[in-house]
Amino acid sequence: MALILLDQSQREDDDLKRVLDWLDQEGLGVGGPAEFVPAMDVYESAAAVEIVADLPGVGADALRIVYTRGVVVIAGQKLPPTCEHRDAAFRLAERSFGRFARVFRLAGAVDAGRARARLEAGELHVTIPRVEERRGSEIRIPIATA
Repeated sequence: MALILLDQSQREDDDLKRVLDWLDQEGLGVGGPAEFVPAMDVYESAAAVEIVADLPGVGADALRIVYTRGVVVIAGQKLPPTCEHRDAAFRLAERSFGRFARVFRLAGAVDAGRARARLEAGELHVTIPRVEERRGSEIRIPIATA
């Protein structure tokens, strides 16, 4: 699993296009319809934004998490299991497999440099701490005397 922070030197639309191009290069592109759409929840508090995703059977090496300019992209691939019986035929197939990418636009200031991701028991937890809002707050400036 990789948590990647992209530089913020370009416009927001250019950055998102670069992220999607990068995902294509990694084989995790989202050009067509999603093959697999994992369930995700997004929680916001004054302290952090947390994204929780159900990803049973997805290893950390099959995931990419990218943050740039207020946008979080979670992408990866869930591979189908191998069948031990070569002559077996499916009677029922309900589980989904394939590539996926989910994009979330975050509101408010966050400290992406302190973002953390944890994959445990098929659940991905991405926590991105908030930055204390400083606009409109009073900051006392000390006056030096000569």
